[in-house]
Amino acid sequence: MTQTTPVRTAVVTGAGTGIGRAAALALLADGWQVVLTGRRPEPLQEVAQTSGAGARVLAVPTDVTDPAAVAALFERAVQAFGRVDLLFNNAGRNLPGVTLEDTTPEQWRAVVDVNLSGMFYCLQAAFRTMKTQSPPGGRIINNGSISAHAPRPDSIAYTATKHAVTGLTKAAALDGRKYDIAVGQIDIGNAVTELAARMAKGVPQADGRIAPEPMMDVAHVGQSVLYMAKLPLDVNVLFHTVMATKMPFVGRG
Repeated sequence: MTQTTPVRTAVVTGAGTGIGRAAALALLADGWQVVLTGRRPEPLQEVAQTSGAGARVLAVPTDVTDPAAVAALFERAVQAFGRVDLLFNNAGRNLPGVTLEDTTPEQWRAVVDVNLSGMFYCLQAAFRTMKTQSPPGGRIINNGSISAHAPRPDSIAYTATKHAVTGLTKAAALDGRKYDIAVGQIDIGNAVTELAARMAKGVPQADGRIAPEPMMDVAHVGQSVLYMAKLPLDVNVLFHTVMATKMPFVGRG
Protein backbone atom coordinates (compact mmCIF):
# COMPACT_ATOMS: atom_id res chain seq x y z
CA MET A 1 0.00 0.00 0.00
CA THR A 2 1.34 3.42 -0.96
CA GLN A 3 1.39 5.98 1.83
CA THR A 4 0.44 9.51 0.92
CA THR A 5 2.37 12.40 2.40
CA PRO A 6 0.08 14.84 4.21
CA VAL A 7 -0.21 18.23 2.60
CA ARG A 8 1.71 20.75 4.68
CA THR A 9 0.54 24.25 5.50
CA ALA A 10 2.58 27.46 5.49
CA VAL A 11 1.88 31.01 6.59
CA VAL A 12 3.82 33.60 4.59
CA THR A 13 3.89 37.20 5.79
CA GLY A 14 4.58 40.01 3.34
CA ALA A 15 3.37 37.59 0.68
CA GLY A 16 2.02 40.10 -1.83
CA THR A 17 5.30 41.30 -3.31
CA GLY A 18 9.00 40.60 -3.63
CA ILE A 19 10.59 37.88 -1.55
CA GLY A 20 7.35 36.85 0.15
CA ARG A 21 5.64 36.47 -3.22
CA ALA A 22 8.51 34.35 -4.58
CA ALA A 23 8.49 32.10 -1.51
CA ALA A 24 4.72 31.68 -1.57
CA LEU A 25 4.73 30.73 -5.25
CA ALA A 26 7.56 28.24 -4.70
CA LEU A 27 5.69 26.59 -1.83
CA LEU A 28 2.41 26.47 -3.76
CA ALA A 29 4.15 24.98 -6.81
CA ASP A 30 5.49 22.26 -4.52
CA GLY A 31 2.00 21.35 -3.35
CA TRP A 32 1.82 23.20 -0.02
CA GLN A 33 -1.27 24.86 1.36
CA VAL A 34 -0.37 28.51 1.88
CA VAL A 35 -1.94 31.32 3.85
CA LEU A 36 -0.89 34.59 2.24
CA THR A 37 -0.81 37.64 4.44
CA GLY A 38 0.11 41.28 4.02
CA ARG A 39 -1.41 44.71 4.56
CA ARG A 40 -3.01 45.09 1.12
CA PRO A 41 -5.53 42.54 -0.20
CA GLU A 42 -5.01 43.21 -3.91
CA PRO A 43 -1.42 41.89 -4.20
CA LEU A 44 -2.39 38.82 -2.15
CA GLN A 45 -5.24 38.05 -4.52
CA GLU A 46 -2.88 38.47 -7.48
CA VAL A 47 -0.47 35.91 -6.01
CA ALA A 48 -3.33 33.51 -5.32
CA GLN A 49 -4.58 33.80 -8.90
CA THR A 50 -1.09 33.52 -10.41
CA SER A 51 -0.41 30.34 -8.45
CA GLY A 52 -3.43 28.51 -9.86
CA ALA A 53 -3.54 26.64 -6.54
CA GLY A 54 -7.29 26.94 -6.03
CA ALA A 55 -8.41 25.83 -2.58
CA ARG A 56 -4.78 25.35 -1.41
CA VAL A 57 -4.26 29.10 -1.10
CA LEU A 58 -5.96 31.55 1.25
CA ALA A 59 -5.42 35.33 1.41
CA VAL A 60 -5.81 36.90 4.85
CA PRO A 61 -4.87 40.61 4.94
CA THR A 62 -3.17 41.31 8.28
CA ASP A 63 -1.24 44.09 9.98
CA VAL A 64 1.64 42.29 11.68
CA THR A 65 2.14 45.20 14.09
CA ASP A 66 -1.22 44.34 15.71
CA PRO A 67 -0.85 41.32 18.06
CA ALA A 68 -4.60 40.62 18.05
CA ALA A 69 -4.67 40.60 14.24
CA VAL A 70 -1.70 38.22 14.17
CA ALA A 71 -3.42 35.86 16.62
CA ALA A 72 -6.55 35.94 14.44
CA LEU A 73 -4.41 35.14 11.37
CA PHE A 74 -3.13 31.92 12.90
CA GLU A 75 -6.61 30.98 14.12
CA ARG A 76 -7.86 31.46 10.55
CA ALA A 77 -5.04 29.30 9.19
CA VAL A 78 -5.92 26.46 11.56
CA GLN A 79 -9.63 26.79 10.78
CA ALA A 80 -8.90 26.56 7.06
CA PHE A 81 -6.20 23.89 6.95
CA GLY A 82 -6.09 22.19 10.36
CA ARG A 83 -2.53 23.08 11.39
CA VAL A 84 0.51 25.25 10.61
CA ASP A 85 3.73 23.51 9.59
CA LEU A 86 5.72 26.55 8.48
CA LEU A 87 5.90 30.27 9.13
CA PHE A 88 7.97 32.30 6.69
CA ASN A 89 8.36 35.38 8.88
CA ASN A 90 9.09 37.79 6.07
CA ALA A 91 7.19 41.08 6.46
CA GLY A 92 9.52 44.05 6.75
CA ARG A 93 10.14 47.63 5.73
CA ASN A 94 13.08 49.90 5.07
CA LEU A 95 13.85 53.59 5.47
CA PRO A 96 16.24 54.27 2.58
CA GLY A 97 18.34 57.37 2.30
CA VAL A 98 17.73 58.87 5.75
CA THR A 99 20.82 59.75 7.72
CA LEU A 100 21.26 58.68 11.32
CA GLU A 101 21.01 62.25 12.59
CA ASP A 102 17.87 63.00 10.56
CA THR A 103 15.94 59.84 11.53
CA THR A 104 12.85 60.93 13.42
CA PRO A 105 11.37 59.03 16.37
CA GLU A 106 8.32 58.29 14.22
CA GLN A 107 10.47 56.81 11.45
CA TRP A 108 12.45 54.75 13.93
CA ARG A 109 9.32 53.34 15.56
CA ALA A 110 7.73 52.56 12.19
CA VAL A 111 10.67 50.34 11.20
CA VAL A 112 10.97 48.73 14.64
CA ASP A 113 7.23 48.06 14.79
CA VAL A 114 7.31 45.95 11.60
CA ASN A 115 10.81 44.49 11.47
CA LEU A 116 11.17 43.58 15.13
CA SER A 117 7.86 43.74 17.01
CA GLY A 118 5.81 42.40 14.11
CA MET A 119 8.27 39.57 13.58
CA PHE A 120 8.09 38.71 17.29
CA TYR A 121 4.27 38.72 17.29
CA CYS A 122 4.22 36.28 14.35
CA LEU A 123 6.93 34.13 15.93
CA GLN A 124 5.01 33.99 19.20
CA ALA A 125 1.70 33.14 17.51
CA ALA A 126 3.42 30.37 15.53
CA PHE A 127 4.91 28.93 18.74
CA ARG A 128 1.52 28.94 20.44
CA THR A 129 -0.04 27.16 17.47
CA MET A 130 2.72 24.65 16.77
CA LYS A 131 3.24 23.50 20.36
CA THR A 132 -0.43 22.59 20.83
CA GLN A 133 -1.27 20.97 17.49
CA SER A 134 -1.16 17.22 16.96
CA PRO A 135 1.45 16.12 16.16
CA PRO A 136 3.24 19.12 17.66
CA GLY A 137 6.06 20.99 16.00
CA GLY A 138 6.82 22.98 12.89
CA ARG A 139 9.38 25.25 11.29
CA ILE A 140 9.87 29.01 11.37
CA ILE A 141 12.10 30.82 8.89
CA ASN A 142 12.87 34.43 9.75
CA ASN A 143 13.87 36.79 6.98
CA GLY A 144 17.03 38.50 8.18
CA SER A 145 19.18 40.26 5.61
CA ILE A 146 22.75 40.82 4.56
CA SER A 147 22.18 43.87 6.79
CA ALA A 148 22.05 41.47 9.73
CA HIS A 149 25.81 41.17 9.16
CA ALA A 150 26.97 44.47 7.64
CA PRO A 151 25.21 47.82 7.19
CA ARG A 152 24.71 50.02 4.19
CA PRO A 153 25.25 53.77 4.55
CA ASP A 154 22.29 55.61 6.09
CA SER A 155 20.42 52.50 7.23
CA ILE A 156 20.50 52.75 11.03
CA ALA A 157 16.91 51.63 11.70
CA TYR A 158 16.90 48.79 9.16
CA THR A 159 20.33 47.51 10.19
CA ALA A 160 19.54 47.62 13.90
CA THR A 161 16.30 45.70 13.47
CA LYS A 162 17.87 43.09 11.22
CA HIS A 163 20.62 42.49 13.76
CA ALA A 164 17.84 42.08 16.32
CA VAL A 165 16.17 39.47 14.10
CA THR A 166 19.32 37.36 14.48
CA GLY A 167 18.80 37.49 18.24
CA LEU A 168 15.17 36.43 17.81
CA THR A 169 16.27 33.53 15.64
CA LYS A 170 18.88 32.25 18.09
CA ALA A 171 16.63 32.57 21.14
CA ALA A 172 13.64 30.98 19.39
CA ALA A 173 15.77 28.15 17.99
CA LEU A 174 16.78 27.31 21.56
CA ASP A 175 13.31 27.74 23.05
CA GLY A 176 11.69 25.74 20.26
CA ARG A 177 13.64 22.55 20.86
CA LYS A 178 11.29 21.23 23.54
CA TYR A 179 8.32 21.63 21.19
CA ASP A 180 9.97 20.23 18.02
CA ILE A 181 9.91 23.70 16.50
CA ALA A 182 12.92 24.35 14.26
CA VAL A 183 13.80 28.02 13.80
CA GLY A 184 16.24 29.33 11.20
CA GLN A 185 17.02 32.50 9.28
CA ILE A 186 17.57 33.37 5.65
CA ASP A 187 19.81 36.35 4.91
CA ILE A 188 19.29 37.69 1.40
CA GLY A 189 21.44 40.01 -0.65
CA ASN A 190 20.43 41.88 -3.80
CA ALA A 191 17.42 39.93 -5.04
CA VAL A 192 15.51 41.72 -7.78
CA THR A 193 12.32 43.03 -6.18
CA GLU A 194 10.37 46.27 -6.39
CA LEU A 195 12.22 47.58 -3.32
CA ALA A 196 15.69 46.56 -4.47
CA ALA A 197 15.52 47.46 -8.16
CA ARG A 198 17.33 50.76 -7.50
CA MET A 199 20.50 48.82 -6.64
CA ALA A 200 21.05 47.94 -10.28
CA LYS A 201 21.03 51.67 -11.15
CA GLY A 202 23.35 52.79 -8.38
CA VAL A 203 23.36 52.96 -4.58
CA PRO A 204 25.71 54.55 -2.02
CA GLN A 205 28.84 52.57 -1.19
CA ALA A 206 30.94 52.61 1.97
CA ASP A 207 33.55 54.85 0.31
CA GLY A 208 30.97 57.45 -0.68
CA ARG A 209 30.64 56.45 -4.32
CA ILE A 210 27.33 55.74 -6.04
CA ALA A 211 27.66 52.46 -7.91
CA PRO A 212 25.38 49.82 -9.43
CA GLU A 213 25.49 46.38 -7.84
CA PRO A 214 25.04 42.86 -9.21
CA MET A 215 21.57 41.41 -8.68
CA MET A 216 20.00 37.94 -8.69
CA ASP A 217 16.59 36.57 -9.66
CA VAL A 218 14.26 36.55 -6.64
CA ALA A 219 13.04 33.10 -7.71
CA HIS A 220 16.27 31.68 -6.30
CA VAL A 221 15.26 33.02 -2.90
CA GLY A 222 11.93 31.25 -3.21
CA GLN A 223 13.74 27.99 -3.91
CA SER A 224 16.04 28.57 -0.92
CA VAL A 225 13.03 29.00 1.37
CA LEU A 226 11.48 25.85 -0.08
CA TYR A 227 14.69 23.89 0.57
CA MET A 228 14.72 24.95 4.22
CA ALA A 229 10.98 24.31 4.57
CA LYS A 230 11.16 20.74 3.32
CA LEU A 231 13.82 19.53 5.75
CA PRO A 232 12.70 17.10 8.47
CA LEU A 233 12.28 18.69 11.89
CA ASP A 234 15.37 16.96 13.28
CA VAL A 235 17.44 19.02 10.80
CA ASN A 236 17.76 22.80 10.92
CA VAL A 237 19.49 25.39 8.77
CA LEU A 238 20.15 27.97 11.46
CA PHE A 239 21.48 30.60 9.02
CA HIS A 240 21.31 30.53 5.23
CA THR A 241 22.87 33.33 3.17
CA VAL A 242 21.82 33.63 -0.48
CA MET A 243 23.18 36.54 -2.47
CA ALA A 244 24.28 37.82 -5.85
CA THR A 245 27.72 36.28 -6.25
CA LYS A 246 29.57 39.51 -7.02
CA MET A 247 27.74 41.92 -4.72
CA PRO A 248 29.98 43.96 -2.38
CA PHE A 249 29.58 42.02 0.85
CA VAL A 250 32.67 39.90 1.52
CA GLY A 251 36.10 41.44 1.27
CA ARG A 252 36.82 45.15 1.61
CA GLY A 253 33.96 46.65 -0.40
